[in-house]
Amino acid sequence: MRTILIREIKLNFKSFLIWSISVGLMGLSCILLYQSMEGDMKDMADMFSNMGAFSDAFGMSTLSIATLKGYFATEVGTVHGLGSAMFAAILAIDILSKEEDKHTGEFLFSLPVSRTRVVMAKGICVAILLVLFTAICAVFYVAGFVYLKEELPAGEFTSFMLRQLLMNIEIAAICFGISAISGKSKMGMGLGIALVFYVYDLIGRVVPDLKDYLFVGPYSYANASEIFSGAETAAGAFITAAVVILCATSFAFVCYDRRDLAS
Repeated sequence: MRTILIREIKLNFKSFLIWSISVGLMGLSCILLYQSMEGDMKDMADMFSNMGAFSDAFGMSTLSIATLKGYFATEVGTVHGLGSAMFAAILAIDILSKEEDKHTGEFLFSLPVSRTRVVMAKGICVAILLVLFTAICAVFYVAGFVYLKEELPAGEFTSFMLRQLLMNIEIAAICFGISAISGKSKMGMGLGIALVFYVYDLIGRVVPDLKDYLFVGPYSYANASEIFSGAETAAGAFITAAVVILCATSFAFVCYDRRDLAS
């Protein structure tokens, strides 16, 4: 199992570096742009906070982008939320199915390792890379605050990054389950899942009838504007996340173990 884990990390390491550095740099660039726009931010903040549904959707009605804290939540929060979710999805959606799609299963299934251990090794690989992705992005964002000599809201920032990690694990778990029953690459589907969840959360914050059902999506507890404004998150959102992760992961183990796999 250890050999499979190391092999998977090596195979996905290049993609991991590209995504983590790209998302981290985009977030850092947004933070550094604040300095050049700071003088005009107050007028922009007043305008954006009174744009009705648009302001509600992006959290500009509860946070002022005239402050770096509010600017980070609305701008960097969106960049990281979308970028990290897409990375989690494409990482997990093919990690099991690629053995059939790329015809490497003939070698893998000949090893004296059970399918359960194969799934476990690949799942651990996904978890490790998501943790490292979150850590690298966090370093970029902290560096931006340090460079601008601004105080980092440590509590809210830590909560945001940890909730984003949980969100990514939930999305990855769903894609991991899909990967266990697929013999072909489903990268498009993985990206689609991440984007659908994002759009669902966006629409749910605008349409009153959907607000009570936001807890179904993973973005409900990882929304930056709510975290940085101190809004309470419904416990149901975390319970739903835990249930989805447990069910999707268990589904992957059970289905992959029982499938007839092509070599």
